[in-house]
Amino acid sequence: MIQEVKVTGNRIGVLIGKGGATKKDLEDRTKTIVSVDSKEGVVRVEGDDAPLVLRAVEVVQAINRGFSPERAFVLLDDEDLLIDIIDLSGLTDSPRQLERLRGRIIGKDGRSREQIEHMTDCEISVFGKTVALIGLPEQIKVAHSAIEMLLQGLPHEVVYGFLERKRREAKQNIIDYYY
Repeated sequence: MIQEVKVTGNRIGVLIGKGGATKKDLEDRTKTIVSVDSKEGVVRVEGDDAPLVLRAVEVVQAINRGFSPERAFVLLDDEDLLIDIIDLSGLTDSPRQLERLRGRIIGKDGRSREQIEHMTDCEISVFGKTVALIGLPEQIKVAHSAIEMLLQGLPHEVVYGFLERKRREAKQNIIDYYY
């Protein structure tokens, strides 16, 4: 099986890693061959095991969307983890407006992003015109909703209240499940 992914020029070096270490680690962990055309920005992933090839592609996409290799590699630790990418480019036509939206998600000194990560157990990367999430399906759904609320202009306190409510519901569901 062969899959190709386009990677932005400034993320190629991150994907390859120092002395090719990141690329080699990805190949070893997914039993794939990863070829990088740094001029065209095309990454080709080849392998016999389709699920591992697709997982390797997801790791490449995560790195391309701003995750560090360490954070992207969590996708290899749990087959239930997903990557979700929210495209911000359709929400605005001016660079200034895009910066404002990104700033709402990131928050002062990154606190808003950290808070959403902490309350949903998702990894979040705000990079370029996208917001990428890595987590379990239910966690991603909640984090995605929180980000949508911020993009709509709701106050951060309202969003944190929503996240707290969702966290309590999740805990209650676990308790109900076991008792």
